[in-house]
Amino acid sequence: MVSQRAIFVDAGFLLAIGGTQVVGTSLRSAFRVDYQKLIEGILNCTEAHSGIDVLRTYWYDASKDALFTDQHKQIGLLPGVKVRLGRISFNGEQKGVDLKLGLDLVGVARNRAASVAYLVSGDDDLAEAVEEAQDLGMKVVLVGVADTGHRLGVMSVAEHLALRVDSIITLPAALIEACFTRIVQEAPRPAAALPAVAPAHIPRPVPKPGIPMGKPSSPSRPSPHPGVRYQTSEPSLVYSSGGSGTTIVPEESPMDVAQEVGESVAASWYGSITQGELNELLADRPILPVEIDRVLLKDCAQRIGEYKTDLQGVRKALRLAFWQKLDTLI
Repeated sequence: MVSQRAIFVDAGFLLAIGGTQVVGTSLRSAFRVDYQKLIEGILNCTEAHSGIDVLRTYWYDASKDALFTDQHKQIGLLPGVKVRLGRISFNGEQKGVDLKLGLDLVGVARNRAASVAYLVSGDDDLAEAVEEAQDLGMKVVLVGVADTGHRLGVMSVAEHLALRVDSIITLPAALIEACFTRIVQEAPRPAAALPAVAPAHIPRPVPKPGIPMGKPSSPSRPSPHPGVRYQTSEPSLVYSSGGSGTTIVPEESPMDVAQEVGESVAASWYGSITQGELNELLADRPILPVEIDRVLLKDCAQRIGEYKTDLQGVRKALRLAFWQKLDTLI
């Protein structure tokens, strides 16, 4: 087996962790990433640990119909980086990413192309691929983001996966802070298709005969724009499908965390949208688009764990906090 290292990066996992650490949310539209600096940092960290040459860095992400976006092309043109794409489903879930990563990990081990694999992921679905690669003679090292409050010492890594790797190393906190930057806008940009009018001044729709109008949830809630309906477009959110490796902080109140997360996601989302997107959201109130709802649940689970996030009261509090914060912003 060749004495060199291969790096496997679950981009959905890494970007969700980095965004949560620096910006406070995994919502991708809320932050920008210096991908070249981030990948160089991972290379330096793994080189310092092993001291051997690198085969290449495999970057796994998802997109609509598994097609390269401009961002993926930019990453793929970096020296020694190979981008592998899965698909994004209608509700923002990534499909086929873990399978591609697992097959590549085992394939590199079987072809004896590298002696050490560095895995940047937290998904327990990769545990079997890790063990098969190890059986073929490859060492597998997990690369995480440090979390001193977690018993594993890293954020959002499934224990099932952590128990099967040969060792765990962490990326420097300074690297994450340097590569992630919050995107801030003063207000939604006017959309060409709709008048740039503040939502509070948009006229209320006229009820049809015999159909009662629902009462607003609060007096300050803006009326939806007549005729506007939410339509699912290409989601900008991608997540690692690993679910059991969440950071649990027992001393935090689930309801308090739900309030904080709901407000944080609302503020981040509002700072990166157009007036048209805002109008579309308001048209379907109180229903939230699936991609926003997934971010709320994902970010909350990062703080208190999936079990508590699944409680109906916590979920209601998340969504209510989102709408209340949004009302204060518009």
